[in-house]
Amino acid sequence: MEQTLLPKSIRIWLFAGVVMVFFQVVIGGVTRLTDSGLSITEWAVIQGTIPPLNEPEWQDAFDKYKVAAKKQYETLHADMGLSEFKVIFFWEYLHRLWARLMGFVFLFPFLYFYFKKMLPKWLLKRLGIVIALAALAAIFGWIMVKSGLNNDKRTWVSAYKLVIHLGIASTLFGYLFWTWMLAAVRVEKLKTSVSLRKTGYWLLGILLVQILFGGLMAGMRAGLIHPHFPMFVEGSRLWNALAANFSTDMEQLIDYEPNLFAKAVVQVLHRLTAWALLLLGVMFSFKSFKAALSRRFNRGVALFTSLLIIQLLLGIFTVINSIGRIPVSWGALHQATALALLASLLYCIFLSREPETNST
Repeated sequence: MEQTLLPKSIRIWLFAGVVMVFFQVVIGGVTRLTDSGLSITEWAVIQGTIPPLNEPEWQDAFDKYKVAAKKQYETLHADMGLSEFKVIFFWEYLHRLWARLMGFVFLFPFLYFYFKKMLPKWLLKRLGIVIALAALAAIFGWIMVKSGLNNDKRTWVSAYKLVIHLGIASTLFGYLFWTWMLAAVRVEKLKTSVSLRKTGYWLLGILLVQILFGGLMAGMRAGLIHPHFPMFVEGSRLWNALAANFSTDMEQLIDYEPNLFAKAVVQVLHRLTAWALLLLGVMFSFKSFKAALSRRFNRGVALFTSLLIIQLLLGIFTVINSIGRIPVSWGALHQATALALLASLLYCIFLSREPETNST
């Protein structure tokens, strides 16, 4: 049975969802890097759609932030005025508003397509999983924010809960992107080798782990302890943190804010995984070009290889500019490119897999 592409309207709708999830993750990254995540202290799904509209309401929101996020306010923003608070409020508000907007963009076309009987069963099943992942991301997003509120020991939200939130969001992005490809990208009957496909799947696994390490880097502000390249710098704070703060006590890992050991471990792992990803990525690209499967596949591999190199450079620039605070522009670009890299790799894997119908 040959693959059947879905109507153009459904393909556009699915791709719009992919784009919106992409920007939601990027906006979430900016929210994290600007210390904005704790600025809204309540989870009001309906009422929260309307921001403060006058000075008394803004002052009330600011006062709630001072109390609920007392540790962050006193540590980082003790001299903050109302105008500066409005800036960090904007990013968290945009992050939540964008999530609501995604719900509307999904819901109304879905109802139209559903009642017009335009959605095949395989797509309905996958959309059910998309809804579940989106709901889980939203719920865990609030759990993450909650971890930093009314907690005198936390300057930011829990890095571990942030990573779970990021992991769910990245999975949602990848799953929805694959769903769009099933609906919109025709698969060629390519004679791919088992070795090439295995390398692609290994790459995917390492890339997902690397994205999670990146979440820990951001959540722990781990880049601040060693804003240098390369990693092996004599007398660096990174190696001092590993040696002087080494402990088998799990508290060192769980309560990472006053301790350097966990941050140092995360930075070392993130950097080493980046090199492993680069080496395996080059191997995958070499095998792919040698196989010469098709022009379309080769273009996908070329895009993946280019993004992989760019991502490595962005990571380096982000780290070496992390002096005093993580640079928002470099960090946001680094996160956005990670998602683009994930999409390009999924595209290559999609084209190199054994042809199958999208009806299952």
